[in-house]
Amino acid sequence: MSSSASPLFRFGIIADPQYAAIAPHVAMDRYYANSLAKVAAAIEVFNGWELSFVMTLGDVIDRSFSSFDDILPVYETLRHEALFLLGNHDFSVSSGHLSEVAARLGMPSPYYSFLRHGWRFIVLDGNEVSIFAPPEGHHHRALAAEMLAELQAKGARNAHRWNAALSDEQFAWLGDEIAKAAEAGEKVIVMNHYPIHPPGEHGMWDSERIVALLASSSNVVAYLNGHDHVGNYGTAGACHFVNFKGVVDTETENAFAIVEVHPDRIEIRGFGREESRTLAY
Repeated sequence: MSSSASPLFRFGIIADPQYAAIAPHVAMDRYYANSLAKVAAAIEVFNGWELSFVMTLGDVIDRSFSSFDDILPVYETLRHEALFLLGNHDFSVSSGHLSEVAARLGMPSPYYSFLRHGWRFIVLDGNEVSIFAPPEGHHHRALAAEMLAELQAKGARNAHRWNAALSDEQFAWLGDEIAKAAEAGEKVIVMNHYPIHPPGEHGMWDSERIVALLASSSNVVAYLNGHDHVGNYGTAGACHFVNFKGVVDTETENAFAIVEVHPDRIEIRGFGREESRTLAY
């Protein structure tokens, strides 16, 4: 029966516009300025659907706080709620603006959760322990430098300056949110900028503990992220891990998705370079 039924609800996904008013980096296939038109084109498609919200999975900009002034007005044409989370490039701004990024994106706080149709969405701040996002002199910067040095000493694939970790406080909050959702009978979708599974060079420094938590929580259905622009997919336990492709890549081809939540599965309808997938749960 349910295979033909309409979904419980739908939402839109955009990953890594990385907008900047600069020339393309052709060797990396990144066309920063073209993201304005690509996001506008995605929004035009989204406006033709009934959606609960549209989430951009980080890296709204590539650099410069003033880039927000160009790209955020494009989202004003969206007839649905526009939600954001924080990516590493969103902090490629002068140090005086680091503490203003979340507010500039209209976020309630750097990490947060919300309910839609009896589902709990948990939005992480994957940059919390990093060498770029905390204010100068913050203890999270020192902790990040230690973590990075340890990973580099081990030759870890994800030992890069552009990755990061959750604080212990945020990790505990994530566990609490999942437990509260379980008590309330809610399914959970977690969203973050960084991949955590399958392991790779773009993964969070503390991927293992996060994957272990999600894979052992029967009410967590999916983890959605960007950051690795080529995209990826994997499973651990009953949880699906979907890495969406980056908008900034390629001169003209777009990449975005509409996610349809059904009683027994999630259907990802990919547009442009983004793949379509069926995630059974």
